[in-house]
Amino acid sequence: MLEKIQFVKPEEIEARSMAIIEEELKSKPGNHIWSPEEYAVVRRCIHTSADFDYAEQLYFSEGAVETALKLIKEGAHIVTDTKMAASGINKKRLAAFGGQVHCFMDDPQVAAQAKERGITRSAVCMEQGAKIPGKKIFAVGNAPTALIRLYEMIREGTLIPDLIIGVPVGFVNVVESKELIIQSNVPCIVARGRKGGSNIAAAIANALIYQCN
Repeated sequence: MLEKIQFVKPEEIEARSMAIIEEELKSKPGNHIWSPEEYAVVRRCIHTSADFDYAEQLYFSEGAVETALKLIKEGAHIVTDTKMAASGINKKRLAAFGGQVHCFMDDPQVAAQAKERGITRSAVCMEQGAKIPGKKIFAVGNAPTALIRLYEMIREGTLIPDLIIGVPVGFVNVVESKELIIQSNVPCIVARGRKGGSNIAAAIANALIYQCN
């Protein structure tokens, strides 16, 4: 098998991978019409997961990517529901525009509130994120309860998110929570169905950041 291994220079691996993804997408059934900016997000998700289902499952509300790029350039912050997603986002590139990545999962007050109220820490994290001044992008890759809490705050009128990336993974309330966000009329990028994850949330955030100059 070793003789089948191709030598690829480290700096060329990503470009080669993207070329393979683009070629394989051409052979997939379906009539996909993405803007160039949306296509960059689709490719990044497939590159991260090696899963071409994201070509079918990624939902973009009208103008969501364009809105996201504008937000990032204006210094928007990104609030995540997991440390894994937070660690995967390119903070240096985001900081160049004045934004920061926030995750409150390790905050003792978040843990105490969650225990006292009988809800998840992820839900409380969204409440903490809502208090950050300025424009905010919420990137949820693990907890459907975080999306549900965002939807509740939108309905209550206590939060108007600038953009939501909704890609939690799993089985319980995952599909339903994503559909709530799609119905919320808030600009969003959502991976419909059960698939997703913190790595996908970070991949989408990075795909947006990398398009900003």
